[in-house]
Amino acid sequence: MTDATEEEGTGTLFEAPPLAEQERMVEAVLFASAEPVTIADLEARMPHGSDAVQAVEMLQKRYEGRGVRVVKVGEAWAIRTAPDLGFLMQKETVETRKLSRAAIETLAIVAYHQPCTRAEIEEIRGVSVSRGTIDQLLEMEWIRLGRRRMTPGRPVTFVVTPQFLDHFGLENARDLPGLKELRAAGLLENRPPPGTIPLGEGREEDQDEDQTELFEEE
Repeated sequence: MTDATEEEGTGTLFEAPPLAEQERMVEAVLFASAEPVTIADLEARMPHGSDAVQAVEMLQKRYEGRGVRVVKVGEAWAIRTAPDLGFLMQKETVETRKLSRAAIETLAIVAYHQPCTRAEIEEIRGVSVSRGTIDQLLEMEWIRLGRRRMTPGRPVTFVVTPQFLDHFGLENARDLPGLKELRAAGLLENRPPPGTIPLGEGREEDQDEDQTELFEEE
């Protein structure tokens, strides 16, 4: 009898708050966080017995059609400006510098072919990749080290990060635009297909730019 009473008391003591209150908690955490927050992190912050998944779903529905939305970024969640209102943020997001061609090409290859090794990046680009380009993309936290390949030498692979997905408003890498969309937007040149130009012929990265510089002034 005593054990049963203690168990009942314990269940009452740790009773989860109402879902409406859990939704408010999730809203507070996402609003205050500069980075996307995972469900595990939310549940670690919330009272015992809370259902962070259901609370996030409720909050997401509540923000539908509003100026900000609750969006999924990889395996985490964040509050972000509605896409159609992005023009209002232009003043705060003006870029004074741009990525170098080598960095753009390297980043694009990783995004579309991940996980890929440095040798695979160089094969696709047709030119060697400087260590500075890789290092600074890592420092920007737009790419990270993936698992090693089970091949001779066990080379490391590279994959894009949640920060990269968040910056471009993507849930995952599968949401990246296709080749037709890139060409239509003028973001992809009609370059000869790989293999039509001998590997590395025509240009060298160290001739295009300073290999230790990721950015170049406009």
